[in-house]
Amino acid sequence: MARCWYWMVVAVTAAAVAQSAGGAECNGASGPGRKVLLELYTSEGCSSCPPADRWLSRLPKSGPATAGVIPVAFHVDYWNDLGWPDRFSQAAFSARQRSTSARDGSTYVYTPQFVADGHDFRGTGGYEQLLQRQRNPAPAKARLDVSLDTTSAEVRVRADVEATATAGPADLFVVVTENSLSTQVAAGENRGRALEHDAVARLLFGPFPVAAHGTTEIRQTLDLAPDWRRDRLSVVAFVQERVRGDVLQAMSLGYCR
Repeated sequence: MARCWYWMVVAVTAAAVAQSAGGAECNGASGPGRKVLLELYTSEGCSSCPPADRWLSRLPKSGPATAGVIPVAFHVDYWNDLGWPDRFSQAAFSARQRSTSARDGSTYVYTPQFVADGHDFRGTGGYEQLLQRQRNPAPAKARLDVSLDTTSAEVRVRADVEATATAGPADLFVVVTENSLSTQVAAGENRGRALEHDAVARLLFGPFPVAAHGTTEIRQTLDLAPDWRRDRLSVVAFVQERVRGDVLQAMSLGYCR
């Protein structure tokens, strides 16, 4: 089991990498503009999911306009008994989707589902509607500072929430994602297809409570599997208002080497 405890950490103001014996330490800050957290709930057992997976993969390659969009692909497990067990799926990801849907007033979940800044995103505008949020980004309602020590595989996160940002408490979450993954599907709705995935959630930590106007600092050990490519990993941190579900800020930090 991963370990978690609170500690004091010095905030940083810019991204940096410091080399150390046998590893490196990366630091990053979220900045003044609010980033868009884009979650995709998907499954390798779902025949309508591959186009959504490809759509998500194209985002980082779509130019500077997408730099403010933080993608995360959560593979759900409720398709696993329908012909093909998705090796990236976790019950915790399905539980997060159900919580999101319930908060939005829905009584069901579906795949593929996009969730932007904590809420269902089904606009017909596609890229254009999503990128419109980034042309004039709203001021961030929270600040995130992230440090990653690859020697000990520990991530340190500090979250500061403004007093006027939310009427209630917020939570801090940390996700480890991996890019450039592929699967040759042998059964189920996608039988015979080679599926490509990016921004795949590997680990999800949280919620860590944050006061409505306060600071939370955590230190988390990352249990990285031997077959995960370190050069393809990223650490995503975000602060989410607990009752309404609004994402106050998000950021991503590449796994330094």
